[in-house]
Amino acid sequence: MTKQISAERTGALDHFFRITARGSTLSREFRGGLTTFVAMAYIVMLNPLILGSSADATGAQLSPEQLTTATAATAGVMTVLMGLIGNAPLALAAGLGVNAVVAFTIAPEMTWAQAFGLVVLEGALIVALALSGVREKIINAIPDPLKVALTVGIGLYIALIGLVSAGFVSRVPDAKDTDVPVQMGEGGHLAGIPIAVFCLTLLVTLGLLARRTPGAILIGIAFGTVLSMIVNSTLQVAPSEWGTIEPKLPEQLVTTPDFGLFGQVDLFGGFAAAGGIAATVFLFTLVLSGFFDAMGTITSVSSHAGLTRDGKVEGMGRILAVDGVAAAAGGFSGSSPNTVFLESAAGVSEGARTGLASVVTGLLFCATLLFTPLATVVPAQAAAPALVIVGGLMMSQVGSIPWNDPDYVLPAFLTIAVIPFTYMITNGIGAGLIAFTAIKLARGKPQEIGWLVGILSVVFALYFGVEGVQTLLA
Repeated sequence: MTKQISAERTGALDHFFRITARGSTLSREFRGGLTTFVAMAYIVMLNPLILGSSADATGAQLSPEQLTTATAATAGVMTVLMGLIGNAPLALAAGLGVNAVVAFTIAPEMTWAQAFGLVVLEGALIVALALSGVREKIINAIPDPLKVALTVGIGLYIALIGLVSAGFVSRVPDAKDTDVPVQMGEGGHLAGIPIAVFCLTLLVTLGLLARRTPGAILIGIAFGTVLSMIVNSTLQVAPSEWGTIEPKLPEQLVTTPDFGLFGQVDLFGGFAAAGGIAATVFLFTLVLSGFFDAMGTITSVSSHAGLTRDGKVEGMGRILAVDGVAAAAGGFSGSSPNTVFLESAAGVSEGARTGLASVVTGLLFCATLLFTPLATVVPAQAAAPALVIVGGLMMSQVGSIPWNDPDYVLPAFLTIAVIPFTYMITNGIGAGLIAFTAIKLARGKPQEIGWLVGILSVVFALYFGVEGVQTLLA
């Protein structure tokens, strides 16, 4: 009887999430969901650090405890919703980059409540675009070669994030008076125990992948974490060498969530505090970044998972609606706009193909509300190898770009290059579309641009020159 009930539940899950239909299994979905969570659990620690290090116009700063609760709770709920509604292996959390915009650009001009009010408005606008079908039409209007270039560029971006977070690549300090922006390690050399852990974990994971070991990426992360904890306790590595997370067992396992930031929102007060023009520019920047960053991530990760048909993502309308709601939810909770995370590709590489993986990831984020200390055990040096490897796997699509077609070669190149070089997906999309439009016009083929792409090119031109536009309007 028990076996019969278990089989019925398994069959119900399979039917609801279409697990077998997408060529996956329950074990792959659970493993993929766990891998995605481990790869992005750092956001529970990092987002409070970013938002908590800034003050609003009144000098007020946000509580780390409240920020941690807001970050974990919003990520958990929205990722579960993505699984249940979007049925896609896409996890959501407070977006990196846009959270810095909220913290260091918007908040100093108004109160935190007003800043989060703009975030809620951003989400509402994105939801409206998604429900009206405009957002999906825009995505479908982008030429297929540029969509492939997006995946490749995001692959490079993911790999660069991993290399930088592990300390393998670092910024050359401005004080060195050099034109070289980045370097290997510190001073051009690899030194220190954490870097050695990263390199060894990367090699071990590559070996596991080469042997087609099931769960290779997850095993690699676990290996790196255990190794980090051992060397940290035995060799007494300075905490600063690890970065934001030191691999050691926490003093306490359970904490009490603090939901004090939830609902602290002033929707329109920012327009009075910062001025109508400035607040509108802030809102425009949030919408454009949230819109196209998510678009690029959803398209590339879905393509990596094999969930695209004729260049279109399965269930895109539902996915985009959840993403927009997540942006607004980030404002309501005080965690900054939530969006689809690139690290979802790590779970996809472990076999995740359905929303069940997202449900697993989301529930694990919810669990961190009580067990936050355990979520901060995995150092960057243990998780970063997974990002580097996933980036490499996403690069495999580069051969699908028509490199012999002069209409696409430079737009595709700019899309690929600008994303990692500027640390922002939106910039790469904009550069590629503007270059594509310019080339078509120069070759006398304006009819091949498409009116939506033409409008987007103008919008991105305004986006890139927003400082000049703001000056003129003022």
